[in-house]
This record gives sequence, structure tokens and C-alpha cells, in this order.
Amino acid sequence: MNVLYCGDENIQDGLLISILSLLKNVSEPLRIYVMTMNLHTEKKDYHAISNHAIAFLNQLVKQKDVTNFVKRIDCTEMFQAQLPLANMDTRFTPFAMLRLYADELPEIPDRLLYLDSDVVCHRDCSAFYHQAIENTEMVGVLDYYGRWFFHRSLTHLDYLNSGVLLLNMKLIKQTKLFVKARKMCQEKWMFMPDQSALNKLSKTKRIVDRKYNEQHKLHADTVFQHFTTSFRFFPWLHTQTIKPWQVDQVHEKLKLHEYDDLLAEYQKLAPQLER
Repeated sequence: MNVLYCGDENIQDGLLISILSLLKNVSEPLRIYVMTMNLHTEKKDYHAISNHAIAFLNQLVKQKDVTNFVKRIDCTEMFQAQLPLANMDTRFTPFAMLRLYADELPEIPDRLLYLDSDVVCHRDCSAFYHQAIENTEMVGVLDYYGRWFFHRSLTHLDYLNSGVLLLNMKLIKQTKLFVKARKMCQEKWMFMPDQSALNKLSKTKRIVDRKYNEQHKLHADTVFQHFTTSFRFFPWLHTQTIKPWQVDQVHEKLKLHEYDDLLAEYQKLAPQLER
């Protein structure tokens, strides 16, 4: 199973939890690619995931299967050469657009499961990963909130959340989907730049059941749970963002104990991510 994550050093905790969840629920070999970079902007300096952290994760996955691996791909020069200038200062970091450069990496395979670092695998995802995608650029789940506001069709909802995507990289290279998305991010400001560009430009996306990217509340059949920002209406209307590595809040506010074994292992291993 080919898996892609993208981000800077701040995703390391989520990356560890997400990988631990895959190790628990997926029986086939895992080939994990991590796109990262160093980036200087007017407001902030971002630092790439360290070689040390990736080396630790690599030896961790090999404990289950020696053919497993975690590979770090430094995309600093590639990103600098094609800066998404119109979207460098949105509420999302520029790293949200990093996956749009995956088509330029020769080591990236034709079938690829992209996961945000705040996604936890709850059940075996093999059926989702191995579905037929010969004529489909990407497969995903409707965005829980955005589906109502950003859909393009007048007859049905079609706005995908990009936190869990099955990507047909071979077809994406042929249709130049990522090339077009990068150009759009360079020229047009968007609220959620990478997600909006992919939704607007993809001609052959497939929508699947929400259990493959559950963004609201865990259910028994949930395959991937995505810890996104949600709206709460009591005692007043407000947003709530709780990530899986915020263990106390997962327990106290979300009342969620389904991942206690994973989170206990995460807390034991997390110090080893640092030098």
C-alpha cells in the first residue's frame, strides 16, 4: 500500500499516530512517502521534518514487516521554483499545497493513498485502496460542511474533502490535473486553495461513502476518522478543533476512547521523534 503525507516538522505527532493506526489495521506492506520542505515567508519560517524523525518512523514500521518503509522527500527547491503566490498567506499553511507537486517526483507510484496527518485509520482500508480507478483521477468523500456551499453541480453535491484521497497518479500526469492546480494556486486566491483547485479542475473524481473520511463523529463502520474543525452549538455557536495528539481533549471534550491503545503507544514513542 502506497501512502503519502505532506508537511513540516509540526506534523510529526500526527504522523506517528496515523502510521501507528495503519500498522494496526493494514496487513499488507506499507510504502510511506513524506513530502516536506524548508520555507521562509514574511510571517513565519517553516522547517522540514527531520531526517532523525523519519529514520525513527522507518525503523518502527519495519518492526512489523521488513519490506515496510518511510521515505522522506525534500521538496524545497521544487516548491520554490513554482511558488503558489496567490495563496501563500491563507489560513492554511503553504504545506497544504505541497501534494500538488507529487506528479514531478519519479519515485511516486501510480496508485497513491494521500492522508492528512490528522487522519486516523479505524478499520482495514484495503477495499478502499484497491478499488478500480483506471478512468478516475481521484476518489474521496464529500466535505462535511463545504459540500453545501462549494458544489459545482446544480443537481448533486460534489465537493470533496481532500484529507483522504485515493489518487491515480498515472492518469493525473496524463490529464495534467496537478499542473493545472498548481497554476490555479499561483494565480487565484482561494479559501481552501489545494482542495478548491482539485475539486474545480478534476473531471473524473469519484465520491464514496463517508465512512472512508468521517469528519464528524466516529461510527462502527468508520474506516478513516478525520479530526477536522467542527461547529458546536452549545452553550453558544463556536468552532472546535481537537487533534488526535491532544489526548486529554480527545478524552474530555470528544468523549472518545476508541483509540486509547494507539494514543498510549504514541505517548510512549513520541519523545523518540526528537533528537
